[in-house]
Amino acid sequence: MISKAKLSRYADVMLWGLMAARKNKFEKGDIIRLLGGVSAIPLLEEIHKKLLEKGFNVVVIIGDTPTMESDYYKVSNDDQLGWLPPWSKQIFKKVAGSIYVHAPDSLTHLKDVDPKKIAKSAQVMRPIRDILDKREENGDFGWTLCAYPTQEQADQAGLTLRQYTNQIEKACWIHTKDPVAHWKNFYKAAQKLKKRLNKLDVEYYHIESENVYLKVWPGEKRQWVGISGHNIPSFELFISPDCRKTEGVYYANLPSFKNGNYIEGIRLEFKKGKVVDASACKGGDFLREHLKTDPGASMVGEFSLTDKRFSKINKFMANTLFDENFGGRHGNMHLACGASYSDTYSGDVSKLTKTKKKKLGFSHSSIHWDIVNTEKKRVTAYLKSGKKKIIYENGEFTYKL
Repeated sequence: MISKAKLSRYADVMLWGLMAARKNKFEKGDIIRLLGGVSAIPLLEEIHKKLLEKGFNVVVIIGDTPTMESDYYKVSNDDQLGWLPPWSKQIFKKVAGSIYVHAPDSLTHLKDVDPKKIAKSAQVMRPIRDILDKREENGDFGWTLCAYPTQEQADQAGLTLRQYTNQIEKACWIHTKDPVAHWKNFYKAAQKLKKRLNKLDVEYYHIESENVYLKVWPGEKRQWVGISGHNIPSFELFISPDCRKTEGVYYANLPSFKNGNYIEGIRLEFKKGKVVDASACKGGDFLREHLKTDPGASMVGEFSLTDKRFSKINKFMANTLFDENFGGRHGNMHLACGASYSDTYSGDVSKLTKTKKKKLGFSHSSIHWDIVNTEKKRVTAYLKSGKKKIIYENGEFTYKL
């Protein structure tokens, strides 16, 4: 268990993340959604108290249990899977912020559920996602999320609960007396690195590792973003590339838990932006079905790199939030199949319409699935001038920090 003092510091970090993630300043009386699983209640209580002390109105939502979630997909008919509460759109048009604490008590409880049912439910939620995306683009909505240790996650990661908890505490700096100060300093350092990357006029990036040979085109008016308060922890820098142009082979050597399913050894082959062949050592049927959720599900919504000098996460955590920020010996890269992030647009995001997103090659999807490669790799930027520059090698960006 996390001590009371560390829980309080963890809550402080989450409030910092929420404030940093929103463009416009929050005001007293703003509505904040606080969401998490039953096992996360100790941390949810600390966050709830601090939100109230800030003058916010808090809507608390305790997530479904594994049994409830499994029953929803197995028992519901098509009408029930397509149902949204009549009040949901109105509430999300007013919510100013959201904090989610991920604390699953099962990671494989949906393994026997028809993937088509999961996809249908995800598509139904797309209008809500569109509302929040537009509010975020306008600076009126901010979100952040974190993880709380559970025995299930520790077991799936092959760690003791104490070992798992230690990874969380160190990654989020809550083992220190002033973790918020650490995050603020790191935030400033990351801004400098992003500026250097964004000065390059790149035609495409070429990624090479033992099992990856991939070309990713950033597209027009793109910028590297990340370490913005959205995820705690977050050590990655990423872009949402032109989803119509990705070419080559990508391999995820870290396993993935997605929608209650376990998938291992994912291999994707891209041609003209789309996955044309998808396989996995385990969970291949779910993988292929999930990539059919909608047209954007089989395209790249995110290309990300994590510098091992930033991240001290060195163990598989069976949790995407941590695994996509893996440091270890060689850092990591990950791709996300599905939706793009609007904040990677280098222009005025508030004026980024659906039509303009499509024209620029932003992927639109109801899913966003991060899959991680931790192999030793090299990333070369091929510049529009005809020159090339290695930007990432041996787990590090090729810039002094």
